Amino acid sequence: MRAAVYRSLGGPDVVEVAEVDKPVPGLSEVRIKVQASALNPADAAAWAGGYFPAPPEGSAYGLGWDIAGVVDAVGPGSHWTPGQPVIALSHGLPLGLNRGQAEYVVVPSQAIAEAPAGVDPVHAATIPLNGLTAAQSVELLGIQAGQTVLITGAEGAVGGYAVQLAKRRGAVVIATDLSPDGEFATKVAGADVYVPASQPLVEAARKARAEGVDAVLDTARLGQAVIGAVADGGRFVTTRRDAMPETERGIRVLLTQVGPDAAMLSTLSDLAAAGDLALRVAETYPLQEVSKAYARMVKGGLQGRVVLTME
Repeated sequence: MRAAVYRSLGGPDVVEVAEVDKPVPGLSEVRIKVQASALNPADAAAWAGGYFPAPPEGSAYGLGWDIAGVVDAVGPGSHWTPGQPVIALSHGLPLGLNRGQAEYVVVPSQAIAEAPAGVDPVHAATIPLNGLTAAQSVELLGIQAGQTVLITGAEGAVGGYAVQLAKRRGAVVIATDLSPDGEFATKVAGADVYVPASQPLVEAARKARAEGVDAVLDTARLGQAVIGAVADGGRFVTTRRDAMPETERGIRVLLTQVGPDAAMLSTLSDLAAAGDLALRVAETYPLQEVSKAYARMVKGGLQGRVVLTME
């Protein structure tokens, strides 16, 4: 089978399509025939050397967290049935060859959910990693109806989902990002207030809520620069370890470490099927053009995800 791999560190050109062995599902595992797989900055950081060392000489690492496809085979102890449309998270650790940007992938049963009915695989493939990161981050916020949360990077992949999920909890959402108007954050995701990144963020948040917001979800890696927006004793959740601020004024600082969660992924799938979770695709590429696809992703300036198709 074909799979996207990298053998050395560098730019998008180190990513290639290689012929590899088709994986075999083990105990409580499922093999999925992949139809689409979204690209993520986390994968780009891997082949660029941002997180991990290069693959050992003579070996290769696979790529791809997001999967939309059809169950192809199951191992002992799995309740899934071949032919079922699914979405799944291929967790990035441990590093290895079999990942989501391939014709077939094996994942644990607890990493899979039914695909959203009525949603094509390309759009469905945008849900797992960013949707789970957003949902698990909103859980860490601990917000209740009527409380106020500030979400940075609110027009991005994780932030955009987080705004929608926080609004479903009844939160008042202050959103911020690079765009001057915040059209997606407000008109689509439902944020109550939008603050362009060009404006002083802490001052704007305190203007909206003088005592400070109940919580911040920082997907834009602003870190210490935005903790001043949080009320005493509030919460600050970040999606990046390197952007964790120093705690102050009794504020609890938490890190989202995304992991498989079949129940949560099922909820996200149901929301997408009902039209209650906006899914954005910017461009699609066939698997054989994976290097070109990554080059486009890292160039930036997209409203939505870059997605690989396998068929």
